[in-house]
Amino acid sequence: MSKTKKIIVMSSLVLLLAVTAVLNVVLVRNKTANGDTVAVSNYFTTYRSERTTTRSEELVQLDSVIALYDESSEKYTEAVNLKMKIVEIMEKELVLETMIKSKGFSDAVVSIGIDSDNVNVFINSNELDMQTALSIYNCLKDEASVDPLNIIIMPVYSQI
Repeated sequence: MSKTKKIIVMSSLVLLLAVTAVLNVVLVRNKTANGDTVAVSNYFTTYRSERTTTRSEELVQLDSVIALYDESSEKYTEAVNLKMKIVEIMEKELVLETMIKSKGFSDAVVSIGIDSDNVNVFINSNELDMQTALSIYNCLKDEASVDPLNIIIMPVYSQI
């Protein structure tokens, strides 16, 4: 397949992804306006949805770079390495979110930085006490080998 065809195919995929995201937003707004869904959106669901959309766009862009360059190219290697790093981060976030929920929280979101060592944890709670914070710190330290100085835990109360 020629470079031009690859560019057209990848551009079409990105455009299709953008159209899907726009339609998703429009449909959610229509449902909320019609009263079919709860007017107050769940912070955690919204956060995950936005994160998934952003990551999907990044992965599509990386796939287009991978398709355009030869395997021996430096750009190809960089794109493959970045894609693998994103996939690894996604897996870690999912595992950590599940572990934090197992500690009794109704919901939690973990966000690991790609370019930094920072880990942000949002838990569904009115407040955060020292015992809870320590258990989350220990979980992140043991499972993800994160330095406690790079962990930020924030309670966000959202009714589910």
